[in-house]
Amino acid sequence: MKRLILSFVAIAMATSVFAQKKGEVMSWEEATAKANAVLATLSLDEKIEMTHGHNKFFLPGAPAKGLPHVYMVDASAGVRINYDLTDRNEVRHPSKTTQFPANIMLASTFNPELAKSYGEAVGWETRMAGAGVLLGPGMNIYRSSQCGRNFEYLGEDPYLAARMVENYVVGMQSTGTVACLKHFLCNNTELLRKLSNSIVDERAIMEIYTPAFKAGIDAGAGAVMTSYNLLNGEWCGQSKYVITDLLRGTLGFKGLVMTDWRSVFDWEKIVLSGQNVEMPGLANEPYHINSVRELLQNGKLSEKNIDDMIRPMIATCIRFGLYERFKNGQPNEDVLAAKLPEHEKLSLQTAAEGTVLLKNNGILPLKEGQEVLLVGRWAKTAPQGGGSSKVKGFNQVTSEQALLNSLRSKVTAVENPNFIQLQKADIVVVATGTRDSESYERPFSMSEKDEALVRMACAANKNVIVLVLSGSGIDMSYWNDKVSAIIYGWYPGQSGMQAIADIMVGKINPSGKLPMTIEKSFKDSPAYGMVPHSVKISHTQKNINELWIAPRIYDVEYKESVLVGYRWYESKGIEPLYPFGFGLSYTTFELDKAKAAKNLTIEKPLKVTVRVKNTGSRAGYEVVQLYVSENNPTVLRPKKELKAFKKVYVEAGKSETVTFELNYADLAFWSDKSHKWEVNKGGYTLHIGNSSANITSTLAVEVL
Repeated sequence: MKRLILSFVAIAMATSVFAQKKGEVMSWEEATAKANAVLATLSLDEKIEMTHGHNKFFLPGAPAKGLPHVYMVDASAGVRINYDLTDRNEVRHPSKTTQFPANIMLASTFNPELAKSYGEAVGWETRMAGAGVLLGPGMNIYRSSQCGRNFEYLGEDPYLAARMVENYVVGMQSTGTVACLKHFLCNNTELLRKLSNSIVDERAIMEIYTPAFKAGIDAGAGAVMTSYNLLNGEWCGQSKYVITDLLRGTLGFKGLVMTDWRSVFDWEKIVLSGQNVEMPGLANEPYHINSVRELLQNGKLSEKNIDDMIRPMIATCIRFGLYERFKNGQPNEDVLAAKLPEHEKLSLQTAAEGTVLLKNNGILPLKEGQEVLLVGRWAKTAPQGGGSSKVKGFNQVTSEQALLNSLRSKVTAVENPNFIQLQKADIVVVATGTRDSESYERPFSMSEKDEALVRMACAANKNVIVLVLSGSGIDMSYWNDKVSAIIYGWYPGQSGMQAIADIMVGKINPSGKLPMTIEKSFKDSPAYGMVPHSVKISHTQKNINELWIAPRIYDVEYKESVLVGYRWYESKGIEPLYPFGFGLSYTTFELDKAKAAKNLTIEKPLKVTVRVKNTGSRAGYEVVQLYVSENNPTVLRPKKELKAFKKVYVEAGKSETVTFELNYADLAFWSDKSHKWEVNKGGYTLHIGNSSANITSTLAVEVL
């Protein structure tokens, strides 16, 4: 079989919409030249001070030389107002910021244009908070449903994540806010995250775990944050392979690299790895084993090494105009705050498009006159993830308030009902789920109390709707067949419960699709068995991994390699509870047989068209998905891989035509022998449908 080797640049150019559209005013070459001129003015002591952060959330400057410290804010559900600073007078905090739906709900929209608007809104609010850098978007791949940080990320598929990230970055950086892609790399568990050693093969790194980062880089992202974990035996934040060889070399990143907070400890490795700044940089932290000055005195480091470390940070701040902005003081909050009503509407829209209807036996939409009993942990409080993504927001809407707003019938909210109350209700809505957070790994199952409530509701009433408010998949196998409807509402932001309530009453037609697979049992997951036998996961697990325990490392072996998510379940013949890309609507759609030419060459992309007809009684959105498989692969390859998708609005009884363009590079795999992208010539199959498990037509294509 003939094989064509492609450069990484060719792959990126073919698969990234924004490879040539970075839009910055200054080139990296010019910014680097200016940074060199700045370095010439700094003393060695000033340079050393710039190797670590300032006041917990500032990139370090040299104020005496005209380089102000640059403030940064946390992210992944909007802008977190940070009062945890040593000197609070350095920042004038905004009175409020918008709590947006979590990133995983954004991914569920399958709407890259919405991701662009979302990123732009968060970028303006970062400016409003007086910051120059947003510590996001979070974009690690969803490998395990137990990871407490999945809600900050964009699902299990690298193609979907890449398309959402590149739009997010373009939108955000159009406001002058620098996006910081995180966490690089293979940070897919939160269990003892500073001690977990991700053992990952080269193909999986290139095909699964770096494409979203590459897309963000090609979109112009100015910063990258390294992760807590080790990758193949070395902490990412001090790994020359991770930062210099992979991030800067293979992926071509030229901007600022920063550590995650308190994630590194060997200063010689830190300086020589390609790292630019250690955060948060508190001088009394116990993991500062070797000081930079001692290493300089011992001849293990030179002043040139320090210059090389901090130069990209200075160049990034110059390139994006951060030094000039911070010299001029805080922004006019009132001017930027005028955008908040618009952002509140955008938050509502994201929740409306990202809510996923998984099951409906006809009970939805709800009808007027029905008495609804709302129960569960999220009945009276607004759901939200914890950690650095916890945003207070304003105008919070709870499940109770939302249903009362949407239904003219009686709504009674009781967090912990008894059997009789459940039995008497016309409709029972169980608002349940989990409270996920960074630095926690949680069981696939809900807590015993939450699970028991759903089971009791099923025993008491035949009209049960379960509203799952969580950051990732949960075990629904026991009651999935017993309830009348299941809605996945994620963490929907400050007004998202209103969008969900409007879906429940039929005001909004649901259109969200799962950005990950929900398995029947965690034993089906490729991540099953990764937890050391000595560690027990519980819903009340203490945040012990924030302690620096050096070094008791445990290995997380990614034995599935490139078979992550639906790739795993399909290749292993395991039927999930709900597949990737799945989501119901209140209308119905038919996809005609797709059409395309029979041959694909490197010179000429292949156009694929499919007609979508709305066969129901109301307008709605459908997400058409295109997957590709190689018929006779020479290496392990998934049954199929997502390579294109389009969200299309179709009026009732009408049709719309969707066109995809498939490039030669879309068929590539990473060779761990040539260490390049390669394409085999021969037969391929295109799979078109509305989920990974519902393929309505296939096409044979010959690659010449």
